Amino acid sequence: MVTALMAVTIIGCGGDDPEPTPTPTPTPTPTPTPTPTPDPTPPAPTPSSYNEQYRPQIHFTPARNWMNDPNGMVYADGTYHLFYQYNPQGNDWGNMSWGHATSTDLMHWKEQSVAMTRDELGAIFSGSAVIDKDNTAGFGANAMVALYTSAGETGDVAGKQQQSIAYSTDGGKTFTRYTGNPVIKNNDDNLRDPKVFWHEGSKQWVMALAKGWTRGVEFYGSTNLTNWNHLSTFVVDLPGRPSFQWECPDLIQFGNKWVLLVSVNPGGPIQGSGMMYFVGDFDGKEFKADALDYPLWLDYGMDCYAGVTWSNTGDRKVMIGWMNNWTYAGAVPCSPWRSAMTLPRELKLTQFDGKPLLCCPVVTEIDKIASQWQTVSTEALPLDAQKSAYQLRINVSMDQNTTITLSNAHDEKFVIDIRTSDRMLAVHRNSSTGKTNFNGSFSIPSMQAPLNVEGSTVQVDLYVDQSSIEIITQDGAMSMTNLVFPQSIYDQLTISNANSTAQVRSLSRIW
Repeated sequence: MVTALMAVTIIGCGGDDPEPTPTPTPTPTPTPTPTPTPDPTPPAPTPSSYNEQYRPQIHFTPARNWMNDPNGMVYADGTYHLFYQYNPQGNDWGNMSWGHATSTDLMHWKEQSVAMTRDELGAIFSGSAVIDKDNTAGFGANAMVALYTSAGETGDVAGKQQQSIAYSTDGGKTFTRYTGNPVIKNNDDNLRDPKVFWHEGSKQWVMALAKGWTRGVEFYGSTNLTNWNHLSTFVVDLPGRPSFQWECPDLIQFGNKWVLLVSVNPGGPIQGSGMMYFVGDFDGKEFKADALDYPLWLDYGMDCYAGVTWSNTGDRKVMIGWMNNWTYAGAVPCSPWRSAMTLPRELKLTQFDGKPLLCCPVVTEIDKIASQWQTVSTEALPLDAQKSAYQLRINVSMDQNTTITLSNAHDEKFVIDIRTSDRMLAVHRNSSTGKTNFNGSFSIPSMQAPLNVEGSTVQVDLYVDQSSIEIITQDGAMSMTNLVFPQSIYDQLTISNANSTAQVRSLSRIW
């Protein structure tokens, strides 16, 4: 917790930036193999104080047990539904089910009973949900229809990833499986994570399906959510990244342009997991990417993966991602829970340097849990003892290289370098930042990202929680999300550039 003061020092010029560290060569990471266990009755969530060491205070986590990809995100009747990959029986990957949480403001979350657990077709892998307002499927007007991957585990379905549906007529509290499952059959483990939306131009539901290790996205169409026809296949060659899997696609419209989100593992921007995107056109059947220098990365850190958007939100595109990385996901030192979601982001397609740029600023609902801004001076900065996270906004003068250092009383440091020559930002995560010895891949000497903004000053926002830092440049132009595990939250700040200014505001715990 931030219990007293944030000491602030602003000094003159910083030293030279460290030499860039070469990007490690990704090593393929196999998809985890599930261990079948009896399907339990969906349990209600177990209460928690949410005060354990490293427990996020402004990010969603389940009270206990393993969580990964966000699933089935849909907005209905004033409520945001967040389903997610969940193990109701333990703190490691397995027994894949859909956990469930709800919110009315995207900040405060209430964990609900587990929505769906495995059945005879297999585990319940990632997927999406829509509101069928016109009753196209025949389950009732405004039924919530979930579409997910049935991951076969034993018997005739072993090794098969097939697409199934279930529906809810009580606002997501309970789901009924469709008796005709699977609605899209498949004989291998390379078809997963259905993301569905209504395409008005072609008057049909469109599904994007990832091709896993065979790399690509399949598009299917349906007028009733139960009968699906193959529309097209999107494949693009990415030199230097041949051995990775495509997952969790999301096709999103921004005016007359479309953006295809794809999560990849390994082969991310540094190593392990990452999120890339393509910009192009979609005619209701085929997505064609513009001729750009791919891959384009949505987030340049290690810990933003499987992000997809809520459906039924109109023109507003709100995304949340899994704040972890498959390289070390099962080893992060969190108990009795494991993994958190990122802060929700509002996706916006803009232009920078004559090219499309997908921006992802934190949603404005963050203001609901924020105190008033206070200017950081050379004196100690008081923070409310009841607050447990904060947002730091630094306007960095680009007249010289700048080093921003967050630290705590344990002499743990999180260092950010900003270079003027190439307008790049570099972050250093190593043993000096906190606990790293739980996994050999967690320490990353240098993570680099373009600032993606012009001007003589650059606005950098840092959202600092108990075990994470999300760095976002002005209006979401660049995002870098990283886990950190200091003994206590960083509560001191040093800026090497005297011409830079800073403000801070406390963020109230959401529990």
